[in-house]
Amino acid sequence: MPNEIKEEGSFQETVELSLYEVRRKIYPRSVSGVFAKWRVVLILATQILFYGLPWVQWNDRQAVLFDLVSRKFYIFGLVLWPQDIIYLTLLLILSALALFLFTAVAGRLFCGYACPQTVYTEIFMWIERKIEGDRFARIRLDGQEWPWSLTKWRIKLTKHALWIAVALWTGFTFVGYFTPIKVLSAETLALTLGPWQTFWLLFYSFATWGNAGFMREQVCKYMCPYARFQSVMVDKDTFVVTYDKTRGETRGSRSKSDDHKALGLGDCVDCSICVQVCPTGIDIRDGLQYMCIGCGACIDACDQVMDKVGYDKGLIRYTSERAMLEHMDNKSARHYIFRPRVMIYIGIMSVLMMAFVVSLFMRNPLRMDVMRDRGALAREIEGTKIENIYRLQIMNSSENPMRVKIQATGLPNMHVLDSQGKDVGELLINPSSNLLIPVKVRVLIEDVKTGNHPIHFEIEGQEEGPHASGKLRGRDEKSSFIVPR
Repeated sequence: MPNEIKEEGSFQETVELSLYEVRRKIYPRSVSGVFAKWRVVLILATQILFYGLPWVQWNDRQAVLFDLVSRKFYIFGLVLWPQDIIYLTLLLILSALALFLFTAVAGRLFCGYACPQTVYTEIFMWIERKIEGDRFARIRLDGQEWPWSLTKWRIKLTKHALWIAVALWTGFTFVGYFTPIKVLSAETLALTLGPWQTFWLLFYSFATWGNAGFMREQVCKYMCPYARFQSVMVDKDTFVVTYDKTRGETRGSRSKSDDHKALGLGDCVDCSICVQVCPTGIDIRDGLQYMCIGCGACIDACDQVMDKVGYDKGLIRYTSERAMLEHMDNKSARHYIFRPRVMIYIGIMSVLMMAFVVSLFMRNPLRMDVMRDRGALAREIEGTKIENIYRLQIMNSSENPMRVKIQATGLPNMHVLDSQGKDVGELLINPSSNLLIPVKVRVLIEDVKTGNHPIHFEIEGQEEGPHASGKLRGRDEKSSFIVPR
């Protein structure tokens, strides 16, 4: 009976430990190979784009700027206003479909090579390895007992100083997409940053430092929703990082000169290097897991071990479940890539992309909103005329100044006048700006009946300047003209 109680207590203790396990720090081992080189290339490409894009100039302004204060988004030659939300919607839909497509074809490629969490974790780990050394040196350093030595203090402070420098530069660049980066630079050097700019710079810097320096794989495991729903987008023809159990089992250590087949062993030498290089600390030999980010580090590590023991590479490889079960090579497995779900993704993306491009090409940079003056709906002028007052907001989203003419139609002998009672004439709208003007519309009493009459405001604009297209732009907006009893 005491033994049974003890066993029952041990089982309960095991369950409690598994439910409330404290995070075990992972010390990924450095690795070289094809996939490691691709990670370096893509990290460099994404960071050159991220850090460099705010400094690119276009028509004497920042090429990419999301100016929330002015409510205008500049993307090279394209200027988007709040009324252009449809373009942002299309971009988000296309991005989601692209993520679904990549996942259906090759698993979590985005996570392994382009996700900001992965990219900055790799950068921070590279700094850590340069300062503290590789896996075993870091384990020894962290294993030293308190009090810390001066050497350990120096190493840790140097590492965190570099981490904070990268984090601050990242936060500064992020804010530079929403505030002109040249203005932001001048204000930062003069210590005159506004409260919101300061908050977001420090917030994003702290998030980068915390996520990439400390949380690391915890973000991928527990915070990222993509890790949870990727399984519904993966099927037996999706290329993922896979361990060949048929070839690898039964795993075990052996001498290089031994005939492992005669010993009843598979090709896996159970060196655990595939686990040591994994940034999320999983064992790929246990099968596909949601924590796997598809970085391919275990493939590079295993191929190096296979070379050393004289076995064929590919014990861990990028392949599909079908290829693994039917013993196909990757060339044969690629024939199943263009299956129905993939073709549906490609078809929908193609249609949306065409609609996006056509819509941008046909986009009219001239816009107008008509608002009635609710303080003075209608009034009689000089005993012979009826006057209604409106406010016209005319927007020029092109990069050139535009001359605009205004007229109103719908009733006989309509005249559009400015606030001084003079003909409006031509208006000059500056590039990427809007003009709010009050106008008066007058008609003769004898030409209209009492009631609410539909009318139209029509504007015509033509761009000016050396880069102007010369094309005549037009807009037509509905409104109403009230004739009191």
